[in-house]
Amino acid sequence: MAVHVVLNQKGGVGKTTIAVNLAAVTADVLNNDDDPEASSPVAAISVDPQGSAVWWASRIDSLPFHVAQAHDDIENLRRIKKLPGIKQVFVDTPGWIDLNAGDSGADPLGKGPAAEALRAVLDVADDIIVPIETEPLSFDPTARTINKVIKPRGLPYKVVINTWDPRDGVSDLNQTREFVKANGWNLASTVIRHYKLHARASADGQVVTEYPANRVALQAREDFYKLALVLIATGGHA
Repeated sequence: MAVHVVLNQKGGVGKTTIAVNLAAVTADVLNNDDDPEASSPVAAISVDPQGSAVWWASRIDSLPFHVAQAHDDIENLRRIKKLPGIKQVFVDTPGWIDLNAGDSGADPLGKGPAAEALRAVLDVADDIIVPIETEPLSFDPTARTINKVIKPRGLPYKVVINTWDPRDGVSDLNQTREFVKANGWNLASTVIRHYKLHARASADGQVVTEYPANRVALQAREDFYKLALVLIATGGHA
């Protein structure tokens, strides 16, 4: 089993969209088409108290993966690796992490239920997916997340450029790539492009594998399939 945690201190960088759609495309690959009644080997788990992933999943008629809200279930979060029949887990984390700026020797996640839940999933994580947007406001929170939370734990990670709009040109995209490379971070080769389909999907009760069959939808799906392929192929070692 591999546990992938989607993490960034900054809110609004698309953590829920990435977690849910990675679960969807991974389930599309791993589910047993010959036995539609078979249980999916893929799960999405939310430790975000807002529960956006679970609300989204509740609007989908036939969810192709398991989903659970577990921000207040610390003991079961610690046992994620023992989930029967599950091969791939994608964890959605809170939209905002208030990293403790105090003593460098202290755990930057601080105290409280939210911190305990996040610590529990990080303790069982195989890798971390760090979304970053192509705007400078996303840079510093990403740096704090990597330097204060991920690197001290020695966890493998991939920074994924998210919601890049090709209509804006490549200047911001290249600037973001250069920022990531200058910091020596591991950058995913896949860029998740901005599409209105993604923004509407939760309200429409769709995941990326259920988008209409047209050119735009195929391109939107392609980004997530490529990222999922990297994660599965590396066996949880991004």
